[in-house]
Amino acid sequence: MRVHSAGWLCCAALVAINCSQRTALAAEAPAAKTISPGSKTTLDVQHKEFGKTKDGETVEIYTLTNDHGLSAQVITYGAILSSVRQPDRDGHAAEITLGYDDLAGWTGIHPYFGGTIGRFANRIAKGKFTLDSKQYTVPINNGPNSLHGGVQGFDKRIWQAEPIKQADAVGVKLTYLSKDGEEGFPGNLQVTTTYLLNNKNELSFGYMATTDKATPINLTNHAYWNLSGAGAGKIDQHQLKLQADQFLVLDDVQIPTGEMKSVAGTPLDFTSTHALGERIGKMGVGYDHCYVLRNQTGKLAPAATVYDPKTGRGMDIATTQPGIQLYTGNYLENIKGRGGVFDKHDAFCLETQHYPDAVNQPKFPSTILHPGETYKQITVHTFWAK
Repeated sequence: MRVHSAGWLCCAALVAINCSQRTALAAEAPAAKTISPGSKTTLDVQHKEFGKTKDGETVEIYTLTNDHGLSAQVITYGAILSSVRQPDRDGHAAEITLGYDDLAGWTGIHPYFGGTIGRFANRIAKGKFTLDSKQYTVPINNGPNSLHGGVQGFDKRIWQAEPIKQADAVGVKLTYLSKDGEEGFPGNLQVTTTYLLNNKNELSFGYMATTDKATPINLTNHAYWNLSGAGAGKIDQHQLKLQADQFLVLDDVQIPTGEMKSVAGTPLDFTSTHALGERIGKMGVGYDHCYVLRNQTGKLAPAATVYDPKTGRGMDIATTQPGIQLYTGNYLENIKGRGGVFDKHDAFCLETQHYPDAVNQPKFPSTILHPGETYKQITVHTFWAK
């Protein structure tokens, strides 16, 4: 497996996105300004009990805040990013992720809101793969395929957590042992997910894992974003730019054919800024495609910029991962959550990850982790307003 060590964000320090890269990435929008402070906060992390599962397991919630009114919350159920509150151009903060107010919502049935997805994000064709001459079968839960780690993936497990307090960042470190055979995957996999927030308005998701047996691994976060505010309606006017010239061609059940095709001349082209709703009608139910990020060498590099002209909120994404999945909430339907009722195209996802079904596609970058290796990935979201 390709082990991504360069650009890794350890618990000791937060890697900043290069300012010149960010400027170039957002060049087509008005000049950004610093998020208005609003009510002054201190860079801090607090935690408390959030509730208990039906099995009596305690779930904690961690709240991260910075000096500019930006905050994030993480719960130990699913290592879920349960909240991000961001000020708009006038300094008014609002919830910009879809989710729930209470634990009952999070432990119920929902479309992976905010979850840490694993052992393998996205799809595995027919729920089968062969590794070291042995065929493995994992749960089929999405048509004929396995999706997001199976029936009880990492987003439905209780993680152990501890707060992180540094001079320039606060966060939470979550750990989980996925035992050999869990959801059909081989190997005892020790996983760490680390969330860090700093006063540069950077929120990072860092992933690390080791195994005692060769196993597929592909981790991501599945936050659903609406920069106008959760429950504010469609994301059609959100403006998106991606650092991707190609996308993965899919078959009729969302499995890559192996072909990487140019986005040029298609509704999938976000090499220059377009509103999400501008061409969504040409995409059937909407976007649900993995893009091939350019310039991905395992180091932190720009991937996406999103801007909401209504509120002035913006978000840059940089990652070490080779791909990014754009999903426009095509199957949201009458979901009652925090902030209202969520329906089709009321949010978007930008999931940084390895390619879908890579475990069955030898031409794709490897997703196999071997004993003695360390899996490392990082994604950084930078929030701004203008």
